[in-house]
Amino acid sequence: MELIDSHSHIYGNEYAEDFEAMMDRAREAGVGTIMAVGADLESSREAVALAATRPNIYCSVGIHPHDAAGVTEADYQAVRELALGNPKVVAIGEVGLDFFRDRSPRADQEEVFRRFIRMARELSLPLIIHDRDAHDRIVTILKEEKADEVGGVLHCFSGDLAMAQECIEMNFMISIPGTVTYPSNEALRELVRGVKIEKLMVETDAPYLTPVPHRGKRNEPAFVRYAAERIAELKGLSPEDVGRITSFNTRRLFRIDQPAQQDTIAYKIRNSLYLNITNRCSNRCTFCPKFEELSVKGHELKLSHEPNFAEVIASVDAASDYDEVVFCGFGEPLIRLDLVKEVAAELKRRGLRVRINTDGQANLVHGRNILPELDGLVDALSVSLNAANAADYERLCNTPFGAAGFQGICDFLREAPRHVPQVTASAVTVPGLSVDEVRDLAQSLGVTFREREYSEVG
Repeated sequence: MELIDSHSHIYGNEYAEDFEAMMDRAREAGVGTIMAVGADLESSREAVALAATRPNIYCSVGIHPHDAAGVTEADYQAVRELALGNPKVVAIGEVGLDFFRDRSPRADQEEVFRRFIRMARELSLPLIIHDRDAHDRIVTILKEEKADEVGGVLHCFSGDLAMAQECIEMNFMISIPGTVTYPSNEALRELVRGVKIEKLMVETDAPYLTPVPHRGKRNEPAFVRYAAERIAELKGLSPEDVGRITSFNTRRLFRIDQPAQQDTIAYKIRNSLYLNITNRCSNRCTFCPKFEELSVKGHELKLSHEPNFAEVIASVDAASDYDEVVFCGFGEPLIRLDLVKEVAAELKRRGLRVRINTDGQANLVHGRNILPELDGLVDALSVSLNAANAADYERLCNTPFGAAGFQGICDFLREAPRHVPQVTASAVTVPGLSVDEVRDLAQSLGVTFREREYSEVG
């Protein structure tokens, strides 16, 4: 499992005696990168110094709201100078508000918070936000200071789902600590269920907030895996999925280089192996996330070229531990019908289950009924129906076939069960769509129906 601990304080005396052993344990747990987060001027300097000695440690600089009352102009300048021109300083933080302990007057906290947001905007660095019992003021100040221009992360998130969504809309990520493992913390687990995995990060806040089963002991980066494992259970993903996705999210936020990789042809999510064979599509759906970026669940799916049979099979051979193979990337697989048939024939020869996720426009693309050609090669079709009438379909899916596009998908679904054992029509619950009408249509066409939550797209 690949992991990034997105928030730690490992420069402290708590690690003086066993720092190297602690780093070894992190590596053994799959933690390849660690963020050392400054909490005052002294610890910010320590974080910068530590990051300079280790290629896999990055850092942030800032002053915690506990110390807001004593911040001087010289302190602001010192923090700015630590960040300027240092590629290992990837964020401003942790900064924010703490109305639980109130160790500094709230007016001072708010002024210092605003100043650091302005500094982050000036330096084009994301923010790491500390928020304790100050949810409304945090959101208000982020909006007033235009923090969305740089974004950032709400660390050790303690707000509700509505606040999380509001912060996500302002270009912020939500970071989940080991407290998600605490038996009493059902509120945080419910929040995890409601937030897209693409908007989540994981952290330890070491040496604090040690997760179960080590609660009561000093926290350390290796323990971030317990948060990832609990998130995996809540999201119905594998721990490897959560590690890969949250690491991708963290690197993207902090502009840490993603690992170099060749074209992703085969990629795993849960227990399915997906095949990404084209970035071309028949439709141009309004809700498709690929128009923002060509990545899904931590996999980069932009292809430099469309792979041939040998490349696809080599990618399948390199994978393991999957229950089915699914033709589904950021493109319409049946555009490459001949390759699909060739690869599917080899997969069926090996006794593998084959599924195709499609927009149902293949008969129009190829000018013939292609479904008989899938007979015996495909076990399941998942068809994106997405509308109950031609007008909605054309509006949502931008089909190049006009009104014929909707009729084409209906004809495809009606015919498909004659050639493929399992056929499912789906619809994304975009605002304003009558999902019940789409369900009724699917059933009238003789296929099962699956509703896809709009928040789960991608």
